[in-house]
Amino acid sequence: MFVYLKKWSVCALLTMAASASAYSAPKTVLVLGDSLSAEYGLNRGAGWVALMEQKLKAEKIEAAIVNASISGETTSGGRARLPALLTKHKPDVVVIELGANDGLRGLPVPAAEANMRTMIELAQKNKARVLVVGMRIPPNYGRQYTDSFFGMYKSLSAKYKTALVPFMLDGVADKPPLFQPDRLHPAANAHPIILDNIWPHILPLVK
Repeated sequence: MFVYLKKWSVCALLTMAASASAYSAPKTVLVLGDSLSAEYGLNRGAGWVALMEQKLKAEKIEAAIVNASISGETTSGGRARLPALLTKHKPDVVVIELGANDGLRGLPVPAAEANMRTMIELAQKNKARVLVVGMRIPPNYGRQYTDSFFGMYKSLSAKYKTALVPFMLDGVADKPPLFQPDRLHPAANAHPIILDNIWPHILPLVK
């Protein structure tokens, strides 16, 4: 009887230790984005992704950040690259910050939405939690297009039950001094604001 209990106790302790280790294991966060996340025109370490990594360390939250963002990336490009990234990095969290270049080029919203849908499904199939980062575009193509484009993010988030940043550039888009001379890309002093928009939504996914 004593031997049985002793063996059971050892097994229980090993199971508890394994569970604790799994629970405390650092999360891998994959950021799939465009120039807004790729530090376009900025010094290395000044973009919101790098700032997020610094803040996680300051908060003593262990997480490995993989920034797979590329300037000029579209939803179709992200869709093409994501399978290999999932295989290589096996992320726990996938941040999808794409669509701005589709919108600026006036590409069909249904096509962008289909690409976003595929990326979300791929990430979830690989057991990753997803954060969709919403974007607005200038009204160059008319209100119907811009409203449809902006609504795409909320619709997808609701359908797939993902986390959602409603608008990445909230508090930035209406302030010209926070942009680089091209008036498209946020300056370094805008990226802490961008992180403030994203932080409340990414934090529950990595803790």
